[in-house]
Amino acid sequence: MVKKQVPDWLNSSLWSSPASPPPIESPPQQRQQQQPSTPPRSTLRGEDAANRPSRSSPKSTNYSSESAVERPAIAVPPPAIRTEARRTKAEIRDPLSSNNNNYNYNSDEDNVSSTGSSTTSPSLAAGGSSAEDISRQAQLCQELSRKIINMGEVRKLASQGIPDGAGIRATVWKLLLGYLPCDRSSWPSELAKKRSQYKHFKDDLLMNPSEITRRLEKSTIDESNGKDKGLLSRSEITHGEHPLSLGKNSIWNQFFQDTEIMEQIDRDVKRTHPDLHFFSGDTPFAKSNQEALKDILIVFAKLNPGIRYVQGMNELLAPLYYVFKNDPNEENAAAAEADTFFCFVELLSGFRDHFCQQLDNSVVGIRSTITKLSQLLKEHDEELWRHLDVTTKVNPQFYAFRWITLLLTQEFNFADSLLIWDTLLSDPEGPQETLLRVCCAMLIIIRRRLLAGDFTSNLKLLQNYPSTNISHLLYVANKLRTKSAG
Repeated sequence: MVKKQVPDWLNSSLWSSPASPPPIESPPQQRQQQQPSTPPRSTLRGEDAANRPSRSSPKSTNYSSESAVERPAIAVPPPAIRTEARRTKAEIRDPLSSNNNNYNYNSDEDNVSSTGSSTTSPSLAAGGSSAEDISRQAQLCQELSRKIINMGEVRKLASQGIPDGAGIRATVWKLLLGYLPCDRSSWPSELAKKRSQYKHFKDDLLMNPSEITRRLEKSTIDESNGKDKGLLSRSEITHGEHPLSLGKNSIWNQFFQDTEIMEQIDRDVKRTHPDLHFFSGDTPFAKSNQEALKDILIVFAKLNPGIRYVQGMNELLAPLYYVFKNDPNEENAAAAEADTFFCFVELLSGFRDHFCQQLDNSVVGIRSTITKLSQLLKEHDEELWRHLDVTTKVNPQFYAFRWITLLLTQEFNFADSLLIWDTLLSDPEGPQETLLRVCCAMLIIIRRRLLAGDFTSNLKLLQNYPSTNISHLLYVANKLRTKSAG
């Protein structure tokens, strides 16, 4: 059997890491503060790499309370540009942080990886924007100002990364997810309708049974024109309204069933990006954001009884809410919770089968998707596929399960994951195919280390993916698209 040759483009000079610029010297006391810490990674549905417990189990290797170690607050710079050097997973820009110290984010992993280095010019390190970003920002603003949005052009521009400085990512994501129509004149009415609908969802679904009973009591009194004032008599309380009722239609029985899910949601939300003050901490702002995430997930669980809540959904929700809450338009920022809910529903519609345990072994389940990734790798780099699948026997489920189900939110820092999502959401055919190409590119750009490794070293490497240049990663993923098309 003839071994499939490595594609010529893999030997391009693009694979060589350019020399990093000399580090900027900083005061001794500042250098002492530059030790980054890595937050615990989340695992969807509490799944371990080697063993996968049932979804009903609230315990998780990576979600354990022991792993949620409290870390000192880290001062981070304002929203960075696309070509900024990749930070360790603990270094995430935070709108509440005011200290803009220049940290040295180069890690040992950056120096070891043959393709993992990112370079930043001195001007960019100082916080400037590249000419490419400025040009793309201007083009996106121009497209968004049109009466009828050209979605083809918006997708093309957004797929290259949405510059942070313009504050337009929130609007672009709403367009890409189909939440906003192409006709700008209909935006006010559509937004008002959706936000009102979400308010009704909360009023109906988040009400305590005691409040429901009280309203029923008030309704009964009003119907009798106030003649029977006071509490309902024992005979007038229906079986479904009694707290000890076990009936399927009992509001109290349903409430107690929901309590377990609500407790799981509460635990997971509190662990969402513990390194980012936007989501964690004791500030009123952080707590209000946590409450918004919890309400969205509870409403979604009640409206989707077939899926309800699966551990890890909070990680998919966080980027959406973060982007929408930081919309420079104050009215939109105030309605971030409602907008996030509907966009979360749209996002999950393309991946909902991955969250149904009953469909895991079907053609639309998570195992089938992981198999597609393996086949994609075999198509583009058979040597690497054979080494992982046959020689070292690294089962793709040990690493790709989290990559796919959490849309890479746990493999890169928060800022880089937003850039990846720009590309994922821009695919007109849906994010899944692009996601698989990005995952395949993640394997290819560290192929030398994987080919030199055994089972243990490769599994450790893939479960703790090294620092990499996101622009280069997305370039390789796009190259895989064009090569497949050709």
